[in-house]
Amino acid sequence: MAKFITVKEAAELFVDGDIILGASFGQSGWPEEIGKAIEKRFLETGHPRDMVHVHAAGCIPAECFAHEGMLKWDISSHESTTPGIARLIQEDKLPAWYMPLGTMLQMYREQGRGMPGVLSKVGLGTFMDPRVDGGCLNPSAKRITEELKAQDKEFIKYIPDFLGEEYLFYRGLPYTKGLIRATTADENGNITAENEVYNLELSAVARAVKAYGGTVIVQVERLAKAGSLDPKLVKVSRNLVDYVVVAENPEDIVHGLWPHGVKKYTYWQGFTGRIRVPIKEALKPMPLDPQKVIVRRALMEAQPGWMCNFGIGLPTFCGNVLAEEGVYDEITLISESGSIGGVPGSGPDFGCHWNVEASVDQGEHFDWFDGTGIDFGVFGLSEAQEDGSINTSYLNGVTLGVGGFANIAANAKVALFIGTFTTKGLEETIEDGKLVIKKEGKIKKFVKKCLQLTFDANLAVKRGKKLLYITERCVLERTPEGMVLTEIAPGVDLQKDILDQMEFTPIIPPGGPKLMPAEIFQPVWGNGGLKAVWDAKVK
Repeated sequence: MAKFITVKEAAELFVDGDIILGASFGQSGWPEEIGKAIEKRFLETGHPRDMVHVHAAGCIPAECFAHEGMLKWDISSHESTTPGIARLIQEDKLPAWYMPLGTMLQMYREQGRGMPGVLSKVGLGTFMDPRVDGGCLNPSAKRITEELKAQDKEFIKYIPDFLGEEYLFYRGLPYTKGLIRATTADENGNITAENEVYNLELSAVARAVKAYGGTVIVQVERLAKAGSLDPKLVKVSRNLVDYVVVAENPEDIVHGLWPHGVKKYTYWQGFTGRIRVPIKEALKPMPLDPQKVIVRRALMEAQPGWMCNFGIGLPTFCGNVLAEEGVYDEITLISESGSIGGVPGSGPDFGCHWNVEASVDQGEHFDWFDGTGIDFGVFGLSEAQEDGSINTSYLNGVTLGVGGFANIAANAKVALFIGTFTTKGLEETIEDGKLVIKKEGKIKKFVKKCLQLTFDANLAVKRGKKLLYITERCVLERTPEGMVLTEIAPGVDLQKDILDQMEFTPIIPPGGPKLMPAEIFQPVWGNGGLKAVWDAKVK
């Protein structure tokens, strides 16, 4: 039976060298009161120190660990949401590694049944492939990887031939502590998570930690009488829980950055499925600008009935255009958080869905992404090289992240990479149905060679995937022959605005690229809008 303790007592359980496994996604899932208490203890005493933090998704409140000496290693899929941690990584004061989000979740599950890790094709040909960088984010991580490799204990190992195919093997660590946040604990330590906006990997984390004899600590909002919980709603059963902490200030728990000026960050029911909201009220139309043109052009590639995923950044605004066009219910929208149906939130609400229909376990969700794959994925265009391969993880000297992108993009049947053609200082408008470039961006996105590869376009093409690169001034497609410039925006000069702003020359088809659809450059999408485009595809 679990023992109930205070926040201070929970913080005192952590010792030097602990290997901590947590479950979080953005603002959600992190046991903040325990985290802050651990931080307070470290700042006062210098302990616990030299800990290892392993977490699959980005974890904003884990910034409490951003003190030199507090962490020995960091293993995750995303650290751009924790600038303090990212700074330590970039300054080479914290050895760190990236793994794909979904693959980490699958690794936990395998560890929970006594296996050392998981085999996956995700990451092949990218910087996570040990033939490249093995997921290392800085020189100290590379040195440690070489030391581990000499002992045959490296975190990511290339397997050239397993049943006739190549794989990567992702190795987990022997976790000593598991940190989980949920909603309710009964007196026996059974845990439910009804107020959490995501269905995170709580059980997988607990099982992985217990498999190594570790200690599982859960922070909840409230205590319930034994036997009063619906057994089918229990996310973590009492046999997996060692300690429970009832939050001292549950009203201050951050579940997400909710919209409409909500000040208290308690859960927003429009994202839980408990209430239905008018979609056109929740998601306002985008102004007519180059970004809206990009999103409109991207959505023209989808079809009714498809399973679709929108990545972080500009792709999150696909939901706004779908709502404006009144066709959001003709496709199924799916996020890596486990949310299915409804319409994804944009900006800081990434991963949440208005009017969500199902919220499935995040780890099981990635089994579907890897095994079946989505029909249609829209991802951010940060940097693309001559062969169409993409870098989303390291830009302009800044460590960003891999997240679920590595899993989802690798297995999408149609993958779109969208964004402005250049960046930093770019000024553009849409005037009289044409793109007007007032000031060119200082940084080119289409480069000879990316700083780091997060997506291997060559492998995707070999697997028969369709790859498009959609910007405000042109569209490119990666074919077996190479990168082909297929469309150009009205008002754009091919040489000055496109070719001169690239570090490589794309293939230009005979007769030149065709014009991008004129109607997407208008305040109101003409010719029947997106619905007419989709209807024509199913006739």
